[in-house]
Amino acid sequence: MDNDRVKALLERIGQQDQAAFRELYKAFSRRVHAYVLNMLKDSARAEEVLVDTMYEVWRAPARFRGESQFSTWLIGVARNKALMVYRGRRPDELHDDLDDIAETTPSDSPDAFAQLAAKQRTQGVRACMDKLSDEHRECMHLVFYEGYSLAEVASVQNCPENTVKTRLFHARQKIKACLARLVQREGGAVPEGAVKS
Repeated sequence: MDNDRVKALLERIGQQDQAAFRELYKAFSRRVHAYVLNMLKDSARAEEVLVDTMYEVWRAPARFRGESQFSTWLIGVARNKALMVYRGRRPDELHDDLDDIAETTPSDSPDAFAQLAAKQRTQGVRACMDKLSDEHRECMHLVFYEGYSLAEVASVQNCPENTVKTRLFHARQKIKACLARLVQREGGAVPEGAVKS
């Protein structure tokens, strides 16, 4: 959805138009939820942050001034709210694993082994992503999962674009090294170039 359409919806939301709010919510809620879930690793809290973020839009639609893409601005609002939730966590809280290995395929399925291997690779990547610093993980998520440009990530993270480039470089190197260690631990061959800088 382009900014012109968003601005038209925001004007209507300023007049308490619920249909406009529903349209905006439908267009952006999944992206915001996925972003926050990646940060918090807690579906219930991610949902709360999504609701709080969208309530901010309902309450004060004029806060968006059109200086960036609406999605970038909205992710920035969600990020601030998620950081407040994250900082408020108790240190002893455990994160639930979102993908339980038991929900894969029945054991008599002919391709169960291939699906289990794919699931393990996904979990390996997720484990490596979780070892990154918050800034590096967020940067990787925004660029590779949300499709944000470097300038948009810089806006969300409130840093220069060159800092984003540096964070991406270091995050990629750490992920490569982590995946190489996982492959070695499992007795497989290390992919060529996996540990080069």
